[in-house]
Parts: sequence; structure tokens; C-alpha cells
Amino acid sequence: MDISQGISMASMLFALWMGVVSFISPCILPLIPSYVSYITGISYDDLVDAAARKKNIKLSLLHSLVFVAGFTVIFVLLGATVSLLGQFLIEYLKAIRIAGGVLMIVLGLFVADIVPLPFLQQDAKIHLKTRPAGFLGTFLVGIVFAAGWTPCTGPFLSSVLMQAAQAETMATGMVLLAFYSVGIGVPFILSAAAISTFLAFFNRLKRHYKAVKITSGAILIIMGLLLVFDKWTLLTSYLMNL
Repeated sequence: MDISQGISMASMLFALWMGVVSFISPCILPLIPSYVSYITGISYDDLVDAAARKKNIKLSLLHSLVFVAGFTVIFVLLGATVSLLGQFLIEYLKAIRIAGGVLMIVLGLFVADIVPLPFLQQDAKIHLKTRPAGFLGTFLVGIVFAAGWTPCTGPFLSSVLMQAAQAETMATGMVLLAFYSVGIGVPFILSAAAISTFLAFFNRLKRHYKAVKITSGAILIIMGLLLVFDKWTLLTSYLMNL
């Protein structure tokens, strides 16, 4: 199946950035040390202790990779489902494009703290009190992460799903959600490997959360406007010819 049609570097980079922004969102980033401790079974003190961290780095990396694989499977399947649904509704593609653009604009205004959307601010996370042992347990936690934290990542995930719904092939939608997963997954793996560096980064980033939210909201609004006025394809074609 040729995925080169219906997908562009701009779309993939957009999906990747939405994943990164999901990772650094206020309801995920502060809990990364807890997640790493939970999936590895390593105490927080051992995670931040230099000597213990060196001893446990292989375990942390392996569990992080399996955790990322768990939520990636769910996101990619979600992308395939949305793309397949979009192909069935091909005759309504224009309406889907406009509705998706409007939704992105509204989500952008929400992310930038301009328009409140209470239903997206509810805490609907799923928590596991106990984790099944081994890597299978870590994989299952990744699946639960994808399902339970959707309200938190909703604005960013929805924007990528809107792109997937307009994809020409199911594979294209899957690729877009794979890039979204990479945007979350790579920072998570790096954080698990260097938790002390992550904590220092987190403390610095907290001072710039407002700028991050405004920038991300602006990107969503611009993306939405391009979709509403059917200029996204024109933009991506221009970028590919640079």
C-alpha cells in the first residue's frame, strides 16, 4: 500500500508536534516520574539516586519501550478506524473538512486559555492500583494510558484524528497516529533514561507553560483555518517543493 499519497511531511510534523505538546501538557508531564516508578517497580528515591539509576537504567529503558508500544498500538488502531470511517463518508469529505477545521479552531482557543471548555477539563483518568507483573503488565498499562488519558490529550489527539479522517488510505491515518505516538513516546523514554535531567527540565519548563500553551493554540487555530478554507493541501504542496 502506497502511503506517499495523501500524506505530507507537514502533516507528519504536525502530528509529531501534537504528540510532544501532549507529553508536556500540565496533566501528564508532572506525573512522568510516578509513571516511570510504577511501570518499572523502582522507587522514586532509586530513580533519582545516581548510583541506583545506573544499575537500573536497562530495566527503565526496556519497560519504557514496552509502555510506549502499548499506547502506540491503541493510537494507531484509532487512526486506522477514523481513516476507514472517513473513506466510507467520502461524499461528505468537504463537510468533514470544514467541521474538523472549526473544531480545531475551537480547540486552539481552548488550549490558549481563551475559550473555556469544561468537559475537557474534567479529570477522567483511569488509575490502576496494581500492575500485572513483568513486561506484559507494562504493556497493559500503556494501553490503559491511551484509553484513560484521552480527555487530557483530547485537543491535540483530536487535531491529528481530524487529519486521519481525511486521509486517502487507512495506512496514512495509521502513520499520522504513529508520528503522534512518537511525539509522546520518545520524550518519555528519554525521561526514563535520565530522570534527574527530566526533573531539571520540568522545573524550567513550568515557567514557560503559558507560552507553550499559546503557541500550541495558535498552531491549532492556523491549522483549522487552513482546513476550513481548503488551503492545507496548497500549503503542504508548497512546502514539499521548497
